[in-house]
Amino acid sequence: MKILCVGRNYAKHIEELKNEVPDEPIIFFKPDTALVRNNRDFYYPEYSKEIHYECELVLRFAKEGKYIEEKFARSYIDGIGLGIDFTARDLQDKAKKNGLPWALAKGFNDSAPVSDFLPLEDFPDFQNIQFCCHINGEERQNGNSSHMLWPVANLIAYVSRFVTFKKGDMLFTGTPAGVGEVKVGDKIEGFLEGKKMLDFYVK
Repeated sequence: MKILCVGRNYAKHIEELKNEVPDEPIIFFKPDTALVRNNRDFYYPEYSKEIHYECELVLRFAKEGKYIEEKFARSYIDGIGLGIDFTARDLQDKAKKNGLPWALAKGFNDSAPVSDFLPLEDFPDFQNIQFCCHINGEERQNGNSSHMLWPVANLIAYVSRFVTFKKGDMLFTGTPAGVGEVKVGDKIEGFLEGKKMLDFYVK
């Protein structure tokens, strides 16, 4: 199982981080050791002083595929859930400043909490999925897949040109505006079409 992620896929998030709009999707990986399931609490690592949350739609692959055409993309997915792309922003900023890869800032242990997955039948339209993230009961992010710069089918087709998807793989599809820092004691909740999917604490 592997976790692929998409960066800078929502315009307002790009604006809030003062990044440039890319010409094509930005793809990065998280190792399987980043995965956290069953709403297990997240423990703040000692090597960072600035961990940010990024709530995202996550797709789960049902079968192997490469060079997938957009018109067939939906047939490769069997579930949609929510995930938090935890980012060690201080480590990422340092790496960027020095022109170095920022794999550790995104791929550290437990940096990818993922909810259960809802069946694909619950989502007739890939490009009209509503989700939001609350921190300590306050809504911080509210997104809809219609605002993606690269729609879901396009992402699947693009990534599968380079990387073969296998059954059980996951794709984080990018985060909307509203990302921010988490502190020990914070409660994180994620809602997918109004249904609570994520509910855990930072410890």
